[in-house]
Amino acid sequence: MPSSETSSVPYVPESAFGVWFLRTHTWEHHVLRVAIHDLKLLIDAPLPERPVLVDAGCGQGISFRLLAEAFNPSRIVGVDFHQPSLTLAAHAARACGERHPQTAFELRHGDCAALPVQDASADIVFCHQTFHHLVEQERALAEFHRVLKPGGLLLFAESTDAYIKSWVIRLLFRHPMQVQKSADGYLDMIRNGGFAFSGRNVSLPYLWWSRATDFGLFERLGLHRPQPGKRRETLVNVAAVKIA
Repeated sequence: MPSSETSSVPYVPESAFGVWFLRTHTWEHHVLRVAIHDLKLLIDAPLPERPVLVDAGCGQGISFRLLAEAFNPSRIVGVDFHQPSLTLAAHAARACGERHPQTAFELRHGDCAALPVQDASADIVFCHQTFHHLVEQERALAEFHRVLKPGGLLLFAESTDAYIKSWVIRLLFRHPMQVQKSADGYLDMIRNGGFAFSGRNVSLPYLWWSRATDFGLFERLGLHRPQPGKRRETLVNVAAVKIA
């Protein structure tokens, strides 16, 4: 997550509400948990045993337990640029390590556009709701490609411009609006960045919390729900493989 800690890194500081929200039960249960479950279902190739997993934009480390349970990694490398969040992530890593002693944790302070991770050292890069915070998105994607081993897996889950530019998100959070993309825009960027995936590796969730106009109220009242192809997608998940 970008931060104001150095003027050399382009950033849009997150709101105080946003920093608080990222440690709530709603974030963990309704956003992170659901995304990790969905991304795992999109993988159609055998995963390496005990993979090395990079959590790019790990924030406060709320994802660590869920990732440990889903992928049984030998090591999770959490990277974030927001130092206060990284401090909280250290506490999360210690707690998770007690429950999952087979998984080692490393936390590194750094920008996603210049990851402090060695070339071809990761089996999986997990990037959840991080890209819409990044100004230098193409550079960050190139970094994901660099640190992945040949055939490594990018698990990418992101909100689209339709959601990020909604009035309620503009009110409560802070994002670089000039770089926001549609679902197709993110998929094109990943494909052009040296990753391969097919339709079965992509999902377009239309979750209640991502519908900022009504938060799913119309559907709960039994009214019509817009179908894929006839709505502005609010979320995109993809499991992509490094090919070049």
